[in-house]
Amino acid sequence: MQGRFLVKKLNGRKIPKGGTGAVQFIPKINRSEYIFSSRTGFLKEMPMSLVDNREWLFNRRNKIMSYMIKTSKKGFTLIELLIVIGILAILATAVILILNPVELFKQARDSQRISDMATMKSALAFYLSTVSGANLGAAGTCYAYAPAGGVALPADCGLRHTASAEVYDADLSVDGTGWMPIDLGQIPGGAPLSALPRDPQASAGKFYSYVGNTAGGTFEMNADMESGRYSCGGKDDVESTDGGDKPIAGGACDASSVYEVGNDPGLNL
Repeated sequence: MQGRFLVKKLNGRKIPKGGTGAVQFIPKINRSEYIFSSRTGFLKEMPMSLVDNREWLFNRRNKIMSYMIKTSKKGFTLIELLIVIGILAILATAVILILNPVELFKQARDSQRISDMATMKSALAFYLSTVSGANLGAAGTCYAYAPAGGVALPADCGLRHTASAEVYDADLSVDGTGWMPIDLGQIPGGAPLSALPRDPQASAGKFYSYVGNTAGGTFEMNADMESGRYSCGGKDDVESTDGGDKPIAGGACDASSVYEVGNDPGLNL
């Protein structure tokens, strides 16, 4: 075998002391090879089958490595690149159709609206239970957040409420000067909120509205859902299942459907 140190046949005799370094390179001896055993100090003959198999494996390994080196230098063909691009385009289209990013953003904003309504309901309930002579705002008036910059909200809060007057403001203060006329600072221990919430979009069609009845100690807040999931008739519909009158239980869904929250019986302020 190429590249292997071999020794002359010594008929099983031990190598003389100090002779271990006198090994000479002999390609082949009678088609046999001899290996030196460090344990016994004797030469052992290696069977021809092992010699031939080892040579074949060595040559095969060299051929495979040579092939891998050659093929690794090759680049992609134009057809291969077009196929990959086509597959990626199909996958991207499938992801968009299945996940629908636009709908996911709508659902995220609706989740924020539902959370804001729950937070305000809890804060107002705490206000009513701890503040003597609580003021919930002028009777028959709808209050709503209108962003600064000339965004015009529909009259009478878009007819969400029975109120005949409206007050629109961009102030988020919780001391009674914000868009909701509730001084949460009167709560013992201070206001539970640092700022009043506002609709994630805060546009002419998407805004929070509020109506209070100081004499009766009741209130109602509204928000308009936009996703197919939370809107009236959706899988997780909150507009027709909130106990309010827009729509009433079992009523038809329409453009006036909103999410209603509060402590007013029937939520029809």
